[in-house]
Amino acid sequence: MFHQSHGRRQFLQNAAIFSTGLMASLLSDRPIRASDESVEAIVIGSGFGGAVAALRLGQAGINTLVLERGRRWPITPEQNTFATYRKPDGRAAWLSPTTFDGVPIDVYTGVLESKDENGITVLSGAGVGGGSLVYNGTTYQPPRQLFYYPRVRSMLKASPIPQDILNTSYYDSTRFFLKQATIAGLPYRLVDAALDWDIIRQQIQGTKIPDAIIGENWYGFNSGAKNSLDRNYLAQAEQTGHINILPLHLVTAITEVPRFGYRVFVNEINESGEVVATKTFTSRYLFLAAGSIGTSALLVKAKATNTLPRLNEYVGLGWGDNGDSIAVRSGFSEPTNPSQEGGGFAIVQHFDNPIGPISIQHGTQWNAPEGNLISLGMGIPTQRGKFNYDSTTGLVKLTWPVNSNQPKDTKVLQATEYTYKLLNKKYEDKNPITVTLDASVTGHPLGGAVLGKACDFYGRVMGYPGLYVVDSALIPGSTGCTNPSFTIAALAERNIERILLDDIVTSTARLK
Repeated sequence: MFHQSHGRRQFLQNAAIFSTGLMASLLSDRPIRASDESVEAIVIGSGFGGAVAALRLGQAGINTLVLERGRRWPITPEQNTFATYRKPDGRAAWLSPTTFDGVPIDVYTGVLESKDENGITVLSGAGVGGGSLVYNGTTYQPPRQLFYYPRVRSMLKASPIPQDILNTSYYDSTRFFLKQATIAGLPYRLVDAALDWDIIRQQIQGTKIPDAIIGENWYGFNSGAKNSLDRNYLAQAEQTGHINILPLHLVTAITEVPRFGYRVFVNEINESGEVVATKTFTSRYLFLAAGSIGTSALLVKAKATNTLPRLNEYVGLGWGDNGDSIAVRSGFSEPTNPSQEGGGFAIVQHFDNPIGPISIQHGTQWNAPEGNLISLGMGIPTQRGKFNYDSTTGLVKLTWPVNSNQPKDTKVLQATEYTYKLLNKKYEDKNPITVTLDASVTGHPLGGAVLGKACDFYGRVMGYPGLYVVDSALIPGSTGCTNPSFTIAALAERNIERILLDDIVTSTARLK
């Protein structure tokens, strides 16, 4: 149950009067449903931005609903929470008849959504914990040393791979990747990962069913080795007594309630995706944390349908793919063991690349043959995508600039290829090394409600007091050649701290 101060009780009493319709003529030109439920704040989404916002709102005593489209994924003692690559089922994908790589499955509210947009495929997490359920745990900080990264790192308990684990055969490919960087004279580092290394040791010792050490990563870790947000930020948020998380609640629209706040329209769904109830919630403060795709779609639709008509011309602009590309390098004569581990623990930082700055992050693929190496390239794209509303379908679609040859920024691809040539050079005297780049997919969508454009520099949506963006939609296309999750969470920490101080705490105090 929510804890309520006298001032907040008065707030909710006023909200209850509102929800019965007695104040409808004063507050809105729309009929007010008797089923409206009111609360001080609503957070849409429970990924890196939403989880941070939820915890800090709860700690400030703000009664808050977190609306999450996906289900909860508690780790079971049987270690069977998630699907696996080796035996996929509906748990692997969000309401899709196939996995992201085309394997037929049953339709279910699974953990990974794959959306084919105009020019690019975008992967996103779904469930309580958002993208933290499906990422590799990589907690990669850009070169700047300050900001709010230490706060996030302490919550996620992120640390580099220990040497005893790195020295095992399961991590042969990481050591080979580091050897290549050394020979090429390229800067590299081990990056922090939000993993429980003791659980990984248990997998190596055979006392836990393996997942992290055999390339099972994107569908979740059944072992519990991943320190996902449902186990830290969100768990602590619920413990405050002020946070109520509602899984399987899919937000379809948002609108302003003049002189009160915002109304959210929601479909409650079952685990097959069927709508079992329609609901509306109202709040004084509304935080959008549905990810770059979800948040942008809600705002673009609201502007196009005049439910939030004062949104400015920058809403839906500034989207980018973080300069992502997946590479498969083939032809190495030395053992690479590419189907083991989870990957993402070592980075080559080629920031003085003459074409453009590039990071190359080592990865793995569960069914990759010997002699291959898998990696993720990240750059700074110069192109930007745009979201548009289709009034005939009621859907918002992303358009990513393409040309006849590449669905990608050509400069970023050229810079990425240049770095791979340096890494491969000393090995091509034995066998020709083939590099296959795929830039058609990203798991790092960024932008659509950019800081200083659609929002101010703390995520306040221009023209709408009490409406905030706290997720990856704030970031204009790139997090500086790094995995975005760490920066998204640190930015959310910074913004919610200022919002609580200047907007919410001050406003709540006036009610008392």
